[in-house]
Amino acid sequence: MTLQRWQAIAAGISSLILTVGLARFSYTPLLPIMRQQADLSAFDGGWLATVNYMGYITGALLASTLGNLEWKYIMYRVGLVVAVLSTAGMGMTTDVSAWVVLRFVSGVSSTAGMLLASGLIMNWLARRGLKTELGLHFAGAGMGLVLSGLAVMAMVDHLQWDQQWWALGALGVLFFVPAWVWMPKPAKAGTPQAFVDPVPPPSSRWMRLMLGAYFCAGFGYVISATFVVAIAESLPELKGQGPWVWVVVGLAAIPSTFVWDRVARLTGVFEALVAAYLLQIISIVMAALLDGYWANMCSAVLFGGTFAGIVNLTLSIAGRKFPINPSKAMARMTLSYGVSQIAAPALAGLIAEKTGSYRGSLYLAAGLMVAGVYMVWLLKNESEA
Repeated sequence: MTLQRWQAIAAGISSLILTVGLARFSYTPLLPIMRQQADLSAFDGGWLATVNYMGYITGALLASTLGNLEWKYIMYRVGLVVAVLSTAGMGMTTDVSAWVVLRFVSGVSSTAGMLLASGLIMNWLARRGLKTELGLHFAGAGMGLVLSGLAVMAMVDHLQWDQQWWALGALGVLFFVPAWVWMPKPAKAGTPQAFVDPVPPPSSRWMRLMLGAYFCAGFGYVISATFVVAIAESLPELKGQGPWVWVVVGLAAIPSTFVWDRVARLTGVFEALVAAYLLQIISIVMAALLDGYWANMCSAVLFGGTFAGIVNLTLSIAGRKFPINPSKAMARMTLSYGVSQIAAPALAGLIAEKTGSYRGSLYLAAGLMVAGVYMVWLLKNESEA
């Protein structure tokens, strides 16, 4: 099958909507509904979220050990199937142990869209001499976030919690088809479409800086993503409007990825990455210091407009440094990003319990993001040396 560029990008977007937007992020708006209707306790609800992150890291670890692109392609397709089944399966049981398994494998499947699809597409673009930019691809993460939030809000007054999971699984099938059919297969070993001038691998110091910077970005992301709705719900002006704040984050994320691609073309990729970090720091500080309606909405827009761009730019940089097998490099980056996503919520919860406020956690996140800016700037100098 001869694919066009738009078909490959559409496959990547569809894979992200399915594996990240529906299989992974639908749990966020459905969590309070499950607590009301399915007797899910607060402890179990938090544990299911943690297990999902653990699944994501497990998937990234598995992807980082696979050097063969054919195996990555197979893992990608398995991930698509698991995403549909694990989403629908959440509505077929009330056993917490079964939910733990389903959320774990759902987390594993999300690497199909975030890592495997992006690596396969970047490899395909590089083989054809096309621009290896993933902005359009990663727009699928924002689209999936918006879709999951809107779908749950549309169903909440008409369907029970389990029926909503079934409906989301059925919705996922619509994105499963293009994600399955249009994802380009990797080139077989020895094909004439080989890289003429492969990029030399970066130094170990470069990789340490990149992993450190991305760890800081993951900490900043997960603190904001975890508490943005809770902070909104704590304000009288936004009481009951928390899910809409989540939708605003997603709407801002949709165009942000290819906007940051354009910024990177004009300024340089590391300069663009520094700018994205700084804007996300502003969004975190606004959430910590200001309590008004418009301040929190601006914070949500800045957060949505930067986190996906940071992921896009970082993974694109890693992919360009390893053009023959970009998925492996992206998986290593995601392990660093994912470790912080497991550690940060627990630490933030402890701080909030001791202080009675989310502000301490937000200040810590902002401080780590500042450290991330410094590392990115060192990366720029290292790359130019």
